[in-house]
Amino acid sequence: MSSPLFRLGRFAARHPWRAIGAWVLAAVVVITASAAVGRDLEDTFEAPGLDSQRAVELLSAAGSGDAGLTARVVATPRDAAVTFFDSPAAHRALAGLQAELDALPAVLAVSDPAGGLGDGGQAAVADGTVSPDGRVALVTLRYPVVEELDNGDLRELKEVVAAHADDGVLRVEAGGDLFLSFEEPETGTGEIIGLLAAVVILLVAFGSLIAMGLPIGMALFGLALGVSAMPLLTYLVEIPSWAPVIASMVGLGAGIDYALFLVTRHREQLAAGTGVEESVGRAVATAGQAVVFAGGTVVVSILGLAVAGIPFIAAAGVAIAAVVLIMVAASITLLPAFLGLAGHSIDRFGLPWRRAARDGHAPRARHRWQRWGTHVARHAVAYAVGATLLLLTLAVPVLALRLGFPDEGTLPDSRTQRQAYDLVAEGFGPGANGPLAIAVDLAGDPSVVKPLYDAVTEDPGIASVAPPRTDTDAGVAVLLAVATTAPQDDATRATIERLRSEVFPPVLKGSGARAHVGGQTAAFADLGDRVKDRLLLFVAAVVVLSFLLLTVVFRSLLVPLKAAVLNLLSIGAAYGVLVMVFQWGWGASLIGLESTVPIVSFIPMFMFAIVFGLSMDYEVFLLSRVREHYLATGDNDGSVVRGLAGTARVITSAALIMVSVFLGFVLGEDPTTKMLGLGLATAIAVDATVVRMVLVPATMKLLGDACWWLPGWLDRLLPSLDVEGGGRGVETERREDQEVTPPAR
Repeated sequence: MSSPLFRLGRFAARHPWRAIGAWVLAAVVVITASAAVGRDLEDTFEAPGLDSQRAVELLSAAGSGDAGLTARVVATPRDAAVTFFDSPAAHRALAGLQAELDALPAVLAVSDPAGGLGDGGQAAVADGTVSPDGRVALVTLRYPVVEELDNGDLRELKEVVAAHADDGVLRVEAGGDLFLSFEEPETGTGEIIGLLAAVVILLVAFGSLIAMGLPIGMALFGLALGVSAMPLLTYLVEIPSWAPVIASMVGLGAGIDYALFLVTRHREQLAAGTGVEESVGRAVATAGQAVVFAGGTVVVSILGLAVAGIPFIAAAGVAIAAVVLIMVAASITLLPAFLGLAGHSIDRFGLPWRRAARDGHAPRARHRWQRWGTHVARHAVAYAVGATLLLLTLAVPVLALRLGFPDEGTLPDSRTQRQAYDLVAEGFGPGANGPLAIAVDLAGDPSVVKPLYDAVTEDPGIASVAPPRTDTDAGVAVLLAVATTAPQDDATRATIERLRSEVFPPVLKGSGARAHVGGQTAAFADLGDRVKDRLLLFVAAVVVLSFLLLTVVFRSLLVPLKAAVLNLLSIGAAYGVLVMVFQWGWGASLIGLESTVPIVSFIPMFMFAIVFGLSMDYEVFLLSRVREHYLATGDNDGSVVRGLAGTARVITSAALIMVSVFLGFVLGEDPTTKMLGLGLATAIAVDATVVRMVLVPATMKLLGDACWWLPGWLDRLLPSLDVEGGGRGVETERREDQEVTPPAR
């Protein structure tokens, strides 16, 4: 692969405007097509085979409005001394609000709290549209299924709510499924903060404005193209609305990291006297080949999310993989064009420490990392045991991991969805924020409805059940039940499981009828269970893949086994930190978390897929140098120290960039974005420090030459794959390594 990459990189450097022009043309085509024919991103949260999904399918087949989305508009008099029962002005304002909501084009039905306010509001209280104290009115809007809606429907609802919120009579808030499906996550803040941090780190690493600007420019261009392409990807899979945020997070960090490796190699070769075009070609053939390998690994591992059996998780993986692929392509074509244009001026506009860097800073840094590697090697047992115990301690909270989905009660107080959530909980009880839609396939026996209604009503976890609605023609009955506890509570999940396993079977036994619990609360609980069931299978698949890939790359059995174990330790530590912060609330206020929340069901899978791929970057970059030195000298201990000294500065700079980008997203409002940002930042920080700089050299010292053992028969079977392009790039390092003294064995 190195020869084609060398030619590709040299061509881009020799004809930079052709390469840049091709990328600009592609960007214009994609952005224009996306604006003209791209589809809106949406959230379905469907998964085949789940009990909650069967409920949705049953209601859809029967043509029931309960199968579609809902929105809730909550109103309360602004005067704290007034209720809807005794205020004609509040009654009129509520009726006007209902009329405008009912006139929205996509709305199928609207509940009628205003119509039940006569006779002291007994009817409104009985049907659950007005709270018993008369202070809160709940207008429920029923919409079609998500495929028939778009962002415009949410926008129209917001406009009505905003108009009535200013009438001086009512305070009006809104939330519900429609917001969950079409509310676009806030973007921009995390990217900007991460980008500014990357600028500072690259300035420190390169000491030149031009050398810093090239990776930033390439990453921004690739990110803009990748995110713009997502409305077109929806023709293949239904991309969730939150996927661009995660893709931006991963793509920005990965793109800058890939560019950092290439620019670092290019500048080393320029300093050694290589011509610009030749240097760019060699950088793409060596570091670029590692980028292709690492990026391909990220893509494969992320696409492995299909193992979850949850379509929206797999679709989000496709979106992230597309952005990473674009970053890889930009690294080996667009960035070389930028480097060709910059030529020998790449070090222009240097900062004050530029001369120091040229006149010996890099060798001094190698000496420092040389001393550190020697120190770790001399105390390998202590460092190996201590670092392992540290990671295991951080991972212990994983035993308390609870998967779920943050509801609107976890949003900041400034959001209307949170205000609506709190008003509903205050007026109707916590369970009213997540009603359970029980769909009953009557199988020709409508007599089961009454005993089933009675049994559900008597369950201790159920606060109330609306009168059943039966469609005899469709053979379907619907019971809307309200739990006594909030949607996120473990008790609510226990109630759902009890209904399915203990309440339904005795009532329906022998009738042929089947009951399924649906609704948002049940769906999120089912998704969490599905992920938990598939997580170990997914982890095992990724670990086996990593073992096979590293066995081929490094011609060793123990090196891949060590890498797999260390990856599990680092990701386990990151999971543990998430539990401590988001479930236990440790330091939650530091990241602006409003309340404790369960770990979002798909976060562990996404984290493992992404971190595995990104950590492979550092693994390959470090161990390929170690192996090159070992093949040249046969000295395992010295090779480990030399490899660490030659790569540590780049790895730490790359990790700092990645961590900064991920932590920038922690400052957003959405708990899910915070969770993924903190989890990825923790995993990368642990991987690049405790694992790469401590555990890898310590364990390789303890394993000795056995690190590179491979049975002869297996060596003959394995294909030859050199991700560093035949070791050409190590020559510059070897000259500098002559200045350092290898450690005593």
